[in-house]
Amino acid sequence: MAKLDCEQVRSLIDAALDGELDAVGQVAFDEHLVACPDCAAAHAARLAFVRRLRAEASRFAAPASLRARLPAGLPLRQAGRPPPPPRWRWWLTGGTWVASAAALAVSLALFLVPPGRQDELTRELVAAHVRSLMPDHLTDVPSSDRHTVKPWFNGKVGLSPPVPTLADKGFPLIGGRLDYVDEHTAAALVYRRNQHVINLFVWPAPGTPAPATTGRNGYNLVEWTRDGLRYAAVSDVNVAELENFQRLWTTAASEGEAENAAP
Repeated sequence: MAKLDCEQVRSLIDAALDGELDAVGQVAFDEHLVACPDCAAAHAARLAFVRRLRAEASRFAAPASLRARLPAGLPLRQAGRPPPPPRWRWWLTGGTWVASAAALAVSLALFLVPPGRQDELTRELVAAHVRSLMPDHLTDVPSSDRHTVKPWFNGKVGLSPPVPTLADKGFPLIGGRLDYVDEHTAAALVYRRNQHVINLFVWPAPGTPAPATTGRNGYNLVEWTRDGLRYAAVSDVNVAELENFQRLWTTAASEGEAENAAP
C-alpha cells in the first residue's frame, strides 16, 4: 500500500470525516496522522470545526407568509395552452427551482449533519486495529510479562493502564504499543485468542459514555469506561468471545489493583 504525503492527506481530510474513504485509504490516512503531527493537528482542527458547526448551526422553517407568496412567483402558463395535469403542474412550472432547492438542501444536509461521533470513533478504532496487523506494526514492546509491558508506557502516555495477562483464561498478553485514538495518544494492549489478535485501546475519557458493543467491516468492538479511562477492545473474534474477554479483563484488573493496594 502506497504511503500518502502531506498534500494528499490534507486533501482527504473532509472525505475521511465524511466516511468516504475505503478501508485501504482510511488505513493509509490514519497511518500518516500518527507519524505527522502537523497533519494530525490539521485533522483535529477540521474535526473540531465540523463538530461545532453540527452543534451550533441553526435551522429555520420558512414562515407561512413566505410559503403563501411562493406560488405567485411561479411562471404563468401561456394563453391558449391547456394547463398540465394538476399533479405535474408544480414540477413542470417550477421544476428548475425545485431541482436547485433540492440539490442545495442535500448539500447542506451532508455538510451540516456529518456522521455521528460514535461512527467516527468506531471507524478510527477499526482502522487502528487493521493498521496494527501490518508487518512490524503490532507491538512496540513485545512481551507476555505485564511487569515489562506496564512500565514501558511510563513517560510515553499520560496514563497507567492495568495489564493483566489472562494466559490462563485463553487470552495471553503479547505486548503493547502507542497509538492515536479520539485525538489522544493511547495505550494499546495486545492479546491473542488462538490465531486472532485483540487490540485493547486505552485513553483518557472526557465523559462517561455507556458501554457499547458495535461492529464494522467484519470487526467487533466492545467499549467501556473505568476509573476515568475509556477502553475499546477490537478484534475479528465473535461478539460473545470479545465480551467474555472484557469481563475477564475487568475482573483480573480489579483483582490486581486490590492486591497492589493491600498492605
